[in-house]
Amino acid sequence: MKRLLLLALTALALPLCAADSDGFVSMFNGRDLTGWTNINCAPETWTVKDGMIHCTGKPTGALRTTRQYENFILEVEWRHLQHGGNSGVFIWGTAISAPGVPFLRGIEVQVLDHGYATDYEKKNGKKSDWFTTHGDVFPIHGATMKPLGKHNGMRSFPSGEYSKGTNEWNHYHIVCNNGSLRLTVNGHEVSGGDDCNYRKGYLALESEGAHIDFRNIRIKELPSGNPAPEVTAPIDPGWVPLYNGADLRGWRSAGDAKTRWQPSDWHLVLKEGSNAQKETLWTEAEFGDVEFLMDVRAGKTATGDTSPTLLVRGHEGKGTEIKTGLEAGKGGRVRVQLRGTEAIVFLGDKETARVPVPAGKGALGLKDTGAGMDFGNINVRKL
Repeated sequence: MKRLLLLALTALALPLCAADSDGFVSMFNGRDLTGWTNINCAPETWTVKDGMIHCTGKPTGALRTTRQYENFILEVEWRHLQHGGNSGVFIWGTAISAPGVPFLRGIEVQVLDHGYATDYEKKNGKKSDWFTTHGDVFPIHGATMKPLGKHNGMRSFPSGEYSKGTNEWNHYHIVCNNGSLRLTVNGHEVSGGDDCNYRKGYLALESEGAHIDFRNIRIKELPSGNPAPEVTAPIDPGWVPLYNGADLRGWRSAGDAKTRWQPSDWHLVLKEGSNAQKETLWTEAEFGDVEFLMDVRAGKTATGDTSPTLLVRGHEGKGTEIKTGLEAGKGGRVRVQLRGTEAIVFLGDKETARVPVPAGKGALGLKDTGAGMDFGNINVRKL
């Protein structure tokens, strides 16, 4: 009897990710987001509700897997909860958002409510010739693909219209093998592409303005084709977001900071106002040897001392200034590596400066120069 009880308890303790008889493994346990990571959204953007993954759609961003996948069959069910809802499934994506956007570089399998198309038709008097709501497949933000069938650029249009409307469940069956992708919508193969780059990377669900539910997410991995490094997404080195796209949780300041610094979806915007009381925005956390990464855009009037500036190893409202080097109206991806007593600054992949800094830990500050500017995709990782 004791042995039977032990066996029963052991069975109950088995993970939900055990393979089914057909070789599929569940990617969602129905209770929490184990196996997934929120890369640039607020904590409440992605939640588990009634055995489903629920997304509010705000801010724009993604929930991605914690590991990479190469060759596989992916199945997922989704339903939009509002007219004109927009979302997607990212295949072979990057660990964090591509430069200057809130989306991963990868292949997107479109998840679009019919209301999006009908609204377009009402506004323009004709159907769109650049998107559909029935399973478009296309590369985004640096990814490439040779589209199948009818297409516009690298965007593969579905061969038939099989997706269902608002509040109805849809089933996607996505076969990805050696850089080729095929999408089946509700039992009908409709679109896809070949020669995808990347062909190994992270999988993700997209948040893009609308409430949506996902369920029955499962995957069956296929044998590896040993992809070359140039067609494999970089492994996540441990990036952690510092801005959630919704509010200033994790940041502190005084004075009129809350009116000067305004969350605007995935952007954190500093309003112009040279006569206003300047309030640098500081992280609540302090950091030692780390690398910061962020997308920065200078305001149209930002020049010289008013161009975007960071403060590192900050204490009591003071820190070492790091100039981004961005000219008025220009933007770019900025990285700052703090090692010991030196900060190494990069704009894109080009090293632009080396600045001495005090040893130890300190906060990161976004300096209020009085000129307008905005920040996005603010991340940190330990070195």
